[in-house]
Amino acid sequence: MSTATTADALGTAVPVLSFSPVVLSVPGRPVDLQVRVSAPATGTGLPVILLSHGHGPSNNLSSLNGYAPLANFWAAHGFVVVQPTHLTSSTLTHLVADAPGAPDFWRSRAEDMTHILDRLDVIENAVPQLAGRIDHTRIGLAGHSLGGFTAALLLGAGLTDPDTGNVVHLAEPRIKAGVLLAAPGRGGDVLNGPVAEQWPIIGAVDFSTMTAPALVVAGDKDDPRHFTDMGPDWHADPYTLAPGPKTLLTLFDAEHGLGGIAGYDAAETTDENPERVAALARLTAAYLHTQLHPGASTWQNACEALTAGLDPIGQVESK
Repeated sequence: MSTATTADALGTAVPVLSFSPVVLSVPGRPVDLQVRVSAPATGTGLPVILLSHGHGPSNNLSSLNGYAPLANFWAAHGFVVVQPTHLTSSTLTHLVADAPGAPDFWRSRAEDMTHILDRLDVIENAVPQLAGRIDHTRIGLAGHSLGGFTAALLLGAGLTDPDTGNVVHLAEPRIKAGVLLAAPGRGGDVLNGPVAEQWPIIGAVDFSTMTAPALVVAGDKDDPRHFTDMGPDWHADPYTLAPGPKTLLTLFDAEHGLGGIAGYDAAETTDENPERVAALARLTAAYLHTQLHPGASTWQNACEALTAGLDPIGQVESK
């Protein structure tokens, strides 16, 4: 069944094909760009979600091998999920520690997604049983933590390059909408935490030009005290400071791992909650499905289901 022809594509999961690595040679990149592709075993006209990993303490979760709780759900419900290993990944530290752009590789991370879209046909043909099944016009984006920072740039946020002082824009117009998961917030005087000086790039983002539609997900117990004393509201800044259309999903009792989205049973997850992860996977899929299929009621249905329960996992507001 094509996801393009159903009002709610999230009803029944199908088996998932996962293929990695697809290796792309990128001129000037210190190592090849490797991606994992997860796709439903059936269906055509499939939309794409680019998934940008964060910078957590694990060796492999911050790579194409992470975020299986989200990637598997999205693929089982009609999306082709493409996950690059960015140069910030701990799996590459020994290879790229001295490369230009280290340690945050902010420009490279965004450019990875542009390279993927430039060669989406190559990726599609490299994955068995996927050729001819992707809709190249329906592109979504998601990113967690530092991946949310990357997503903001691709959705239109500006950035003042700390090295040159120039404002840089890396917006990718082929991306129709995005999801920012526990993304960093504003800079300026509020960026006063103990590690803020080590990551000046975090405070260099200007959300006022992030015009693409986006769902911002923030945990109300996600305290970013290492960056700021602003509290969990800092993670809502991409919603608060960006122009509409934007939606904010606040997850109750969620910390930075949002219940454990980076991996199944990851010990580093401080707020492990499988029900929260399952709900978040469904809500994000519903949001992107409706954004990529205008007129579909998937997101509206998901929001109604969220508020219908006696003990909702979160709340939604939009502008």
